[in-house]
Amino acid sequence: MKQLIECVPNFSEGNDARVIEQIAAVVREVEGVSLLNVDPGKATNRTVITFAGAPEPVKEAAFRAIKKAAELIDMRRHKGAHPRFGATDVCPLIPVSGITMEETAEHARMLARRVGEELQIPVYLYERAATSPERANLANCRAGEYEGLAKHMEDPGWQPDHGPRNMNERVAKTGATAIGARDFLVAYNVNLNTTSARLANAVAFDVRERGRALVDPATGKKMLDENGKTVMKPGTLKAVKAIGWYIEEYGVAQISMNLTDISATPVHAAFDETCRKAAERGLRVTGSELVGLVPLRAMLDAGRYFLRKQQRSTGVPDSELIKIAVKSLGLDDLAPFNPRERVIEYLLEDEERKGTKRLAEMSLAAFIDETSSESPAPGGGSIAACMGALGAALAGMVANLSARKRGWDDRWEEFSDQAERAKAHQTELLKLVDEDTAAFNRLMAAYELPKKSDEEKQARHRAIQEATRHATEAPLRTMTLCHDSMEVIRAMAEKGNPNSVTDAGVGALAARAGALGAFLNVKVNAAGLDDRDLAETLLRQGEELVARTCEKESEILAIVRGKI
Repeated sequence: MKQLIECVPNFSEGNDARVIEQIAAVVREVEGVSLLNVDPGKATNRTVITFAGAPEPVKEAAFRAIKKAAELIDMRRHKGAHPRFGATDVCPLIPVSGITMEETAEHARMLARRVGEELQIPVYLYERAATSPERANLANCRAGEYEGLAKHMEDPGWQPDHGPRNMNERVAKTGATAIGARDFLVAYNVNLNTTSARLANAVAFDVRERGRALVDPATGKKMLDENGKTVMKPGTLKAVKAIGWYIEEYGVAQISMNLTDISATPVHAAFDETCRKAAERGLRVTGSELVGLVPLRAMLDAGRYFLRKQQRSTGVPDSELIKIAVKSLGLDDLAPFNPRERVIEYLLEDEERKGTKRLAEMSLAAFIDETSSESPAPGGGSIAACMGALGAALAGMVANLSARKRGWDDRWEEFSDQAERAKAHQTELLKLVDEDTAAFNRLMAAYELPKKSDEEKQARHRAIQEATRHATEAPLRTMTLCHDSMEVIRAMAEKGNPNSVTDAGVGALAARAGALGAFLNVKVNAAGLDDRDLAETLLRQGEELVARTCEKESEILAIVRGKI
């Protein structure tokens, strides 16, 4: 798996479109980097830019963006609602795939060193790249904000990790930058039916992990412990930082939250708890907004959560889960929410597929036409995966209909779980519709490699063998999924809505056809493998899957015939 990281720098400019575009432009220029999102905020006077790619080009793009921001933004004239201490206020690197957090942190350290040395900007390393536990907390690094930066740097314990350590003329203009490595941070704002920043802040203190300072009712002063430190009453949400503010642009007060660990506090949990705490203070939540991008799992988890609250099946398409999440969280309260523009996996997917045609996203008529054309792909392997996906989809349909059947209200969870299983098979089989064609194209490309010299011949042969192995294993995966989907199909034939029992039967027929069709591809491709032991192993696995799949199909059809 190739290494992929995301970078989400925050720049202290949210109003001047020309400045924002010039910073974004230097990111676009770096080959191997996908610019995913540019999200300016007028009231905060701050822009969040998101881009992703392999570590080296991402670091290069981040360096160029920090350099350009230093040229264009003068912190001596900056005002904004959000805490900040530099033209590039923060620049976190985030592991996406194929890379560990420690490796990502090391890349952050290298970037910080270069920014400090070449750009002469004070840099603080924070979060997982921090040089001490105290510096892991961004708020500590940014204490006093820009206005207090000179004094902050004078403190021997808080001198920057890289770059200048005093407020010279250049630093007065650029301020400082915090560079680090962290997990996905979801910036999330909850809207209130009030214009009072004080009330919003009170709710923020109720929910944020740090909570609020305890006050002695007798003196009105903050309570201190035996070490002279302020005694805090923790808030109700773990891994959440929050403040309240008034946004003139929207005319509402908001609770602005950073969800630093969405496994500990997912978006939907933050929303529901904020609703509860706001209601206790006589306020009503009108909606919410996501700033920047969000991981797909956060949206899907929210959709499942709200469907479960309604006692409805969660085994529905991702698009439906996201629709439920958007409506339940009120993400379109202030502006339209387009998942293709805000979910990081979708943006990366769209960038990667730019200019390519994905079979699974075609209309049914277009897919059939493409299959019938003179092109050899898509062929039998893609059609086998498609038939398997249709079989799993029918099982999911029966499960979802059963969850809604009148008089079966107490069984909705049982059928929801089955629908989730069917959806998982359907999703993987749909991927294999394209994967089988990609495997064929890869094999054809290997045959077209040059073969003049002995070295070229050897390289071509290795490429052909590797592509042949992949072209054999892909349909075997289709067979496995078709076989496994039979379990859900059988459960729906036995226990599902009796009015849909024939749909389960058709699902079994489709799954069997998918498995048998895929096995033809396994056999023809295995014949081209030099490694005969591997070929025999794959063929034996295929034969076993065929036998078991056919046996399950017979059992399911017997159940269906007994009910019609």
